[in-house]
Amino acid sequence: MNKLLTNFLGFFIILISFLSIVNVTYCYYFNIYLNVDTYVYTFFISLLLGLGLLFLKKKIVKFSIYHKILTVISGYFFLPLIISLPYYLSIYNISLLDCYFEAISGFTSTGFSIFDNIKHLDESLILWRSTSQWIGGIYFLFSIILLIDIFDDKIKNSITNFISLNNLESFKQLIKIFILYTCLTIFIFLSLNLINIRSFDSLNLSMTIISSGGFLPFNNLDLVLNSNIKKIIFSLLMLFSFFSLFLSYNLLFLKKKNLNFFAEDIYLLLYLVLVLSFFLIFLNFDYNYSLILFSIISSISNIGISLNNVPDNLYVFFLILVIIGGSYFSTSSGIRFVKLFSLLKFSFNEILSYSKPNYVFTNKFRLFDTNLELKDIHKYFLTLLIFVISFFLLTILLTISELDFENSFKISILTLMNTTTSSMFGLNDFDFESLNSYTKLILILFMMIGRFELISLLIVIKRFFFK
Repeated sequence: MNKLLTNFLGFFIILISFLSIVNVTYCYYFNIYLNVDTYVYTFFISLLLGLGLLFLKKKIVKFSIYHKILTVISGYFFLPLIISLPYYLSIYNISLLDCYFEAISGFTSTGFSIFDNIKHLDESLILWRSTSQWIGGIYFLFSIILLIDIFDDKIKNSITNFISLNNLESFKQLIKIFILYTCLTIFIFLSLNLINIRSFDSLNLSMTIISSGGFLPFNNLDLVLNSNIKKIIFSLLMLFSFFSLFLSYNLLFLKKKNLNFFAEDIYLLLYLVLVLSFFLIFLNFDYNYSLILFSIISSISNIGISLNNVPDNLYVFFLILVIIGGSYFSTSSGIRFVKLFSLLKFSFNEILSYSKPNYVFTNKFRLFDTNLELKDIHKYFLTLLIFVISFFLLTILLTISELDFENSFKISILTLMNTTTSSMFGLNDFDFESLNSYTKLILILFMMIGRFELISLLIVIKRFFFK
């Protein structure tokens, strides 16, 4: 078998087995025995499978971009099967399709759930749901490093001085990502504890925030964030999944860095300030600043969770923010602000070059060393085109299946952007459990497509069908 595939998947399967032991320990410590056997079975199955993949005799081949893409896509299909085991073996009699749907939703950090009332679940299964998001978030970040060759050099410049990431440099970056991801999760957990959110809820919420997930450990967020200061602090913590994961690292080691390492984050900060100013001046009808702040940051970070009393007439604005998304190297989804800004700048320059032919217009961004290449523009335009095609295709499929057009429109955007349903999109009471099997299979497929770049899939298709 392919060495890259077995080692990459083997590592994450071992990680799942380790987190299964965490759940077993939690169950015995707090005397929660309802589903403890399911995590024991999951531990042994994942441990044996993971060790088998790691020590399997491998075929040594040179890894091409096609091997890497197929490895990432295989993980999105296979790893949720293991994550779905505790759901299927639990006492709740969940169908296999619903188990896989919940596992995919967690692993892709989407947050769609078949569970109507979280109060009916035991705490170990609630913790497992959050764990699936945490694993999915770090898998997504590892996948970016693996597929970094299909992106432009600006994302590489925000991570390392090495434009060409060889195997050793990639391994160093993966270790750095794992340590940073874990440390930021702990920091968010401690911060939530400081504002008097109970430890169990803080743990689950910290894994939701860092992974841009949508699973909550309770039904009503307003009961926990019951003061403006809690809402503001929680909103600021959600920014960790909006800005680059390396922002905190680069700030700590500032003397070794130049502005290139902060370029995207500076643009994102200006974008955030502009959006906040616009909403607070023109759309804040009831002067509830903490609610607006929370809703905006939840949208731009693709988390999607919401407080109550969000005006229904603003859902279009929040969906636009979801589509734009956050940093290249974050757990958020979206088309990415820098891509859209690059396309806008290039378009304006092209128009001005025809109206003022004597002037020279450059496509260089301030703070970035390199000019915007035409090949980058082609990639960005292709990404935007693929999203539009995917959006219309998914909307049509959902409308044909059983949903009305408005809900199909909203669900399509949230599925492709891996963002959960909530009251700020007018979908707080949407019932995924009652959907038919056909609709669930469609959503499963497009949740995965939304997580691995669609341009990756096109590269594989081109390789095998258009030689």
